[in-house]
Amino acid sequence: MRILVVEDNPQVAETIMDYLELAGHSMDCAYHGQAALQLLAEQRFDVIIMDVMMPRLDGLSTVERLRADGIATPVLFLTARDALADKLAGFKAGGDDYLVKPFAMEELEVRLQALALRGPRGDIAAPLRFGELEVDPAAGRAKRAGVELKIGKIPFQILSLLTRRAPALVSRQELLDTIWGDDEPDSDALRSHIYALRNALDKPFEHPMLETLHGQGYRLVTP
Repeated sequence: MRILVVEDNPQVAETIMDYLELAGHSMDCAYHGQAALQLLAEQRFDVIIMDVMMPRLDGLSTVERLRADGIATPVLFLTARDALADKLAGFKAGGDDYLVKPFAMEELEVRLQALALRGPRGDIAAPLRFGELEVDPAAGRAKRAGVELKIGKIPFQILSLLTRRAPALVSRQELLDTIWGDDEPDSDALRSHIYALRNALDKPFEHPMLETLHGQGYRLVTP
């Protein structure tokens, strides 16, 4: 199996990875939610081990974004919280299994094997819609008023995030954290991608949808 461990405690992450690597699995690691989002945008895994309590972006919010982006990889939540309400929150966020710390490594591996055999979820949400805009993150396609938009990878990721939040404002920092994680580009790079998105989304149409609030961020508006 190819397994992604998302855990902010390096010792816990190393212990899990050492055990599972010795069992013959291929491992990768992220220490917070933003780094996990970046890895999952670029690579495919059979299953994800996701800590719940993490800085910058917690596990529940990370999985909610993965599911909204059409990423169906099974997720096993790890947490010290064992209350029923906590477990229900994990499943509601899009998790597939829930293991309470401390746990036995043998049980962790058995649960991962079961999730990998079950395969990706089949209930990922339908395409995102806002006004005359339709964005399908799973297919990597977007349409406005029925017209297919020709859009690059990063502008598409920006558009997906803006559509999920529409009509709410998305700050510049949230865009940087969600799409680039720790590899934050300079401000000119973000402006270039916003410019490319505006050309694809607005230029061919009479009314613009992408609105910039200087010093605050970006949002989508309906014509």
